[in-house]
Amino acid sequence: MKKALVVIDMQNDFIDGSLGTPEAQAIVLNVSERVKAAVQDGEKLIFTQDTHPKNYLQTAEGKKLPVEHCIKPAHGWALTSSLIPYAKDAVVLEKPTFGATGLPQHVAGFDEITVIGLCTDICVISNAMLLKAFLPEAKICVDSNCCAGVTPESHLRALEAMKMCQIDVI
Repeated sequence: MKKALVVIDMQNDFIDGSLGTPEAQAIVLNVSERVKAAVQDGEKLIFTQDTHPKNYLQTAEGKKLPVEHCIKPAHGWALTSSLIPYAKDAVVLEKPTFGATGLPQHVAGFDEITVIGLCTDICVISNAMLLKAFLPEAKICVDSNCCAGVTPESHLRALEAMKMCQIDVI
């Protein structure tokens, strides 16, 4: 069985930077352990990075979320330090929006794809739904212990929405 692990936006700005939360900080160890296990098990590893230009506040997203974040190449844009060693041998997709539109091509033909990361209620759900739409026969899973939302309530709502769309939440 071909397996892949997709790690969504585990970047400094979402953990302890401009959009950081205690919930995001709390999952870093879980995510690091899950990534280590994936490498040991031979799973394909893919990271996404939210990537914005210096004029972010003038973009459509920036006008609705007027908080500068993930401006490449600032510290906030970088992956959390515990994941950097794993990203060197992985596919890293920069994405200017919530969903990584190139993601499905990197996991086409895989039987099981697990999605983890930040934020459950924005980018995790967007990418899980994108994968389900492009790969309807693949088993798409979201590991809830390796995800955090903007708020605990919106995290739970996103998990429920994904369940309704036949995404396994573990």
